Amino acid sequence: MAEIKNYTLNFGPQHPAAHGVLRLVLELDGEVIQRADPHIGLLHRATEKLAESRTYIQSLPYMDRLDYVSMMSNEHAYCLAIEKLMALDVPERAQYIRVMYAEITRLLNHLLWLGAHGFDCGAMNILIYCFREREALFDMYEAVSGTRMHAAYFRPGGVYRDLPDSMPQYKVSKIKNAKAIAALNENRQGSLLDFIDDFVQKFPKLVDEYETLLTDNRIWKQRTVGVGVVTPERALNLGFTGPMLRGSGIAWDLRKQQPYDVYSRLDFDIPVGKTGDCYDRYLVRIAEMRQSNHLIGQCVKWLRANPGPVITDNHKVAAPKREAMKANMEELIHHFKLFTEGFHVPEGQAYAAVEHPKGEFGIYIVSDGANKPYRLKIRPPGFSHLAAMDEMAKGHMIADAVAVIGTMDIVFGEIDR
Repeated sequence: MAEIKNYTLNFGPQHPAAHGVLRLVLELDGEVIQRADPHIGLLHRATEKLAESRTYIQSLPYMDRLDYVSMMSNEHAYCLAIEKLMALDVPERAQYIRVMYAEITRLLNHLLWLGAHGFDCGAMNILIYCFREREALFDMYEAVSGTRMHAAYFRPGGVYRDLPDSMPQYKVSKIKNAKAIAALNENRQGSLLDFIDDFVQKFPKLVDEYETLLTDNRIWKQRTVGVGVVTPERALNLGFTGPMLRGSGIAWDLRKQQPYDVYSRLDFDIPVGKTGDCYDRYLVRIAEMRQSNHLIGQCVKWLRANPGPVITDNHKVAAPKREAMKANMEELIHHFKLFTEGFHVPEGQAYAAVEHPKGEFGIYIVSDGANKPYRLKIRPPGFSHLAAMDEMAKGHMIADAVAVIGTMDIVFGEIDR
């Protein structure tokens, strides 16, 4: 009888469950993983190097393209780092808008994670359910920024513009008749805040639907319970943050421990797991979606009652209003200088981090007083998580490697930055 030997298998980069362009080299004993070696560098963006030759404002759209599922969260950290260096004050209304959109982004991220992770583990319907809600969230992105994904909406000193008073509406077409269009436009009759508020009211029941599909599902539990267990001590040692850390039972959340913008004024809880397996991390993210929805509702209530400016009035940093620019020579000069030369940031260094949907996302900027960063360093959450792939997958079957990659919520734009 032939002797069975260990053999090596390539998992990805073209594998649909590799989430990005991950090449995973698996050493197997039969179907059991002995070693999992992640090979990265197939999507190298050079974002950190490119930033050295771009003005601060020109580098902002690159942030959207790092983790291209959590666009505004990346912008958030970048703007906070610049504001720290420049000692910029951000109007209160802008801070509430930022927090609201940071939580909308968290929902966008977690919904894609849930749909893709479920799909990878064999649950087909969950992907369609999650994309149904993502459409409404993309409409919220589009209403403020004009684009559905790469928004470039957060700016140093505030946000690009205030929330619109009306929502774009669907029009009758060959595909949909007047009755179908009227149903689609039912929650688009008012302002953007009305549309968001309508979503906030409906969303808890939709999360219940996801839980009905998965939480007590026997096959889902067989695929996730006891898979990829990480102890609290090990999670800390490996540099885990976000749901990966909270899934192991450690209640660390930058929104509570190191609050930024207006998080300290808002009411929310930090969900934590017990056993640190894939199932616990699933439960943590489901609970986080409910908390994010609660936070968005609080922001909507405050924004309805409190009009005001949404960006700093320092015109060396933020463009003047269009009417002023066309009527006043000084404002025209400010506008021209800002979009050709950019603004100069005082010498120094600053690190700012946000509680990104995947964990701690940090931006470290070193300035030499020029209009471009001397150095930019990005601290992505996914890099530390992927480094633990070998430890989490060892001893499991090949099929479990898919569940482990899924539970990490890997997006390669930030890993191969």
